[in-house]
Amino acid sequence: MSRADGDEGGGGSSETAQQTEEKTPEGKLLDKLSTTTSSPGWTKVSCPCCESQRVEPLVLVKLGEKVRPETKRWLMRVIGDPHKDGGAALLAHPGEDATGDIIVLSAPRCTLLRATEELGLCKTYHSGDMEAFSYNDRDNFNDSDNMEAFLTLAERQYIVKYELDGLRAQRDLRIPGLPDSCTLQHRNNIWQKLGSAGVIVDTFPLHNPEQLKELSEAWYSGNQLAQPLDSVNSYFGSPVAFYFSFLDFYTWSLLPPAILGLSVTYFSGEAQKEMDESVSGSPVQSIEADSGPVVGGHMIQAVFSMIWSTVVMELWKRRSSTLSYRWGTLHLAERFAEPRPGFHGDLGVNPVTGRTEPLFPEWQRDVRMALVSVPVVGLFLGLVVVGMLGFYWGEAQVQQLHTDWDSLLSQALLYMPSVLHIVYSNVLATVYRRVATSLTEYENHREESAYEKHLTAKVLVFTFFNCFAVLFHIAFFKQDVPLLRKRLASLLIITQLVNQVTEVVIPFLVDRFISAPHRTESEDDPPEDKFRNQSTLPAFPGLFAEYIELLVQFGYLSLFSCVYPLTAVLLLINNLTEIRSDAYKICKLFRKSFTLPVASMGVWRIAFEVLSFASVVTNCWLLMLSPWLQELCQEGGLTGTNILMLAVLVEHLLILVKVVLAVLIPDEPDWIRKKIEHIEFTSMQALREQKLHSEKS
Repeated sequence: MSRADGDEGGGGSSETAQQTEEKTPEGKLLDKLSTTTSSPGWTKVSCPCCESQRVEPLVLVKLGEKVRPETKRWLMRVIGDPHKDGGAALLAHPGEDATGDIIVLSAPRCTLLRATEELGLCKTYHSGDMEAFSYNDRDNFNDSDNMEAFLTLAERQYIVKYELDGLRAQRDLRIPGLPDSCTLQHRNNIWQKLGSAGVIVDTFPLHNPEQLKELSEAWYSGNQLAQPLDSVNSYFGSPVAFYFSFLDFYTWSLLPPAILGLSVTYFSGEAQKEMDESVSGSPVQSIEADSGPVVGGHMIQAVFSMIWSTVVMELWKRRSSTLSYRWGTLHLAERFAEPRPGFHGDLGVNPVTGRTEPLFPEWQRDVRMALVSVPVVGLFLGLVVVGMLGFYWGEAQVQQLHTDWDSLLSQALLYMPSVLHIVYSNVLATVYRRVATSLTEYENHREESAYEKHLTAKVLVFTFFNCFAVLFHIAFFKQDVPLLRKRLASLLIITQLVNQVTEVVIPFLVDRFISAPHRTESEDDPPEDKFRNQSTLPAFPGLFAEYIELLVQFGYLSLFSCVYPLTAVLLLINNLTEIRSDAYKICKLFRKSFTLPVASMGVWRIAFEVLSFASVVTNCWLLMLSPWLQELCQEGGLTGTNILMLAVLVEHLLILVKVVLAVLIPDEPDWIRKKIEHIEFTSMQALREQKLHSEKS
C-alpha cells in the first residue's frame, strides 16, 4: 500500500508481496487496500516515528450520496490534522477516488499510544506485570512499537471512534460544499454535526475476515466446550467478552441446582404430577397432596437456591476482577475524557480538566428525571398492571369455559391467557425500551457510562415489574401454587422458544434470503466494494436484551424454583445452545460494533445481587404456603401471628447467612488486590514525576 506519509509509489517490498500471495483469499482483503498505489492514498502523518510501510484499515465512514468532493477533501483534512490544529490525528484513505462515498480510517502509533493513556488502559510492563500505560514511559512497555501486538483490534478500532467523537470546532467555520445553515459554531461536535447534516451516514469498524474465521472455528464451529475468551476480547472487545464469560460461568453454575431439581422431582414421586399439571393447566391432585416427603425436597430446593445465588455472584466477582486485570481494564478513567457526542450544554471551562466544553447543571438533570422520567416510567408500570388484570380476567373466562365444555379444545385454551399476556409483555417491553432511550437522552448525561447506567436502571425496574409482577401476585395474594407452577412452566418454555426464534432464526433467514443476495462478491472485487458489503449487515443491537434474558432466568431460578424444581434443568438446556447461537449471531449476522473498554458487567452485577437478596423473601413466604408446614405449626400450637413472626425470623437469619457468605468470599483474589494497589501506587509516582518535569521545563 502507499506509505503512511502519503507517498504514492511506496508499495511493499518483494518479500511483503510474496507473503501477500501466500495468504488466504479472506486475508488478502485488508492487505489489498494497504498495498494499493492509487492516488491520493493515505493522508500524511505529522510524526516521523509513525511512518509505516503498512497501514491497517480499521474503520469505514460511509458518506451521503450527495456529498461533494470538496466536502470529502475537507473532512479528510480534519481527520488527518494533528490535535493541536483541532484534528483527530488519524489516517484517512478516500477509497476508489476523491468522489467516492467512503473514507477508510486507520490510526498512527502516537495517536494510539496517547489515547491508551487517556483511556486508562493497563498494559504489560517490561517486568511482566500489568501497569497503567504512560506515554512518557512507553519504551518500557512490551510491544509498544508494534500496535497490532500492543493493542487488541477492538481497542484500536475504539480509539479511532474516540478520536472522531472528540473532534470539536476550534472556531466558527463554514463547511465547504454545504449551505450556510450547516456552519459549525465554536466547540461544536464536528462528527455529530456532520451526521445530522447527512454528510456522514454511518461509521463502523471493519471485520478482519481472517481473524473472524479463526475465531469462529475456535468458538462455535467445533465441539469444544471452553470458550476462547481472550480471542473474543481481542476481536470484539471487553463488553462482549465479559458477557460471554458470565454466560459461560452462569451456565455451568446451573449444574448443581439442575441435579438437585431432578433429584427432588424424581425421588419425591412428583415428576409425573408436575409435568401433567404444567401441560394440562389444571392440578392433578389437590394442593393438600403436596404434603409428605415432597415438602422436604422443596424446602431443600428453596434453601439451596438462596445460598447458591449468593455463592455464584461472589465467585463471579472474583472471576470478573481476574479477567479485568488480564484484559487491562482495571484503571479506566472515563470521567476525565471528552463528553459523549450526545451531551449538550452551555460552553464553559470544566473545573476538573480545565478544558472548554459544554456544561450542564446537575440540578437541571435532577429536575428532568423527577418531573419527566419518573412519571413516564410510572405510566408504563401502570400498563403492566393493566396487562396483569387482563390476564386474570382471561384466566377466569377460560377456566369457566373448560368447566362447561370439558374438551380437548377447552383444555388447549387454558394456555391462551398466558400466551397472550407474554406477547403483550414483550411488545410493551419493546416500546418501553425506545421510550427509556429517549428519556435518558433527554436527561443529558456527560459520560457514556452514566448514560448506560441510567438507561439500564430504567429498563431493569420495568423488566422486574413486567416479568415478576404476575408471579408475585399469584404467589402472595392468590396463594395458588398450581397456577404459579403452570405460569412458570409457560414462561420457561414459551419465552425461551420465542427468544431463540427472534434472536437467531429470524435474523438468519433475513440475512440468508434478503440481505445476502445483495452483497455477492468475488475474490477479484475491489476491497472498497467488500467494505461496502459489510454496511449491508444490520447494526449489532448490543447486549442489553441478552443481559435482560439472563437476569429474568436468574430471577425465575432464585425466586421461584422451589415450586418448580425443573427450572434449572430447562435453563441449562437453553443456555448450552444459547452460547453457540449468540456466538454465531455476533460473528455472522451483524456488523462489527465499537465497544468501550469496561472493567466489569457494571450495573448488571448489582441487578443480579438484588435478585439474590430478594430470593430470601420469596422462598421463605412460598414455603409458608405449604399445607404440611402450616399443619405442623398448628399441631405445635402456633397461632397465625406466631407463624408470621417465625417466618420473619427465619428470613432474617437467612439474610444474615448470605451477608456472612458475601464477607467470607472476597470480591477479588488477594493477588489481584495487591496488583491493583501496585498500579495505583505507580500511577501516583508517574503523575508526580510528570508534574516535576513540567515545573522544571
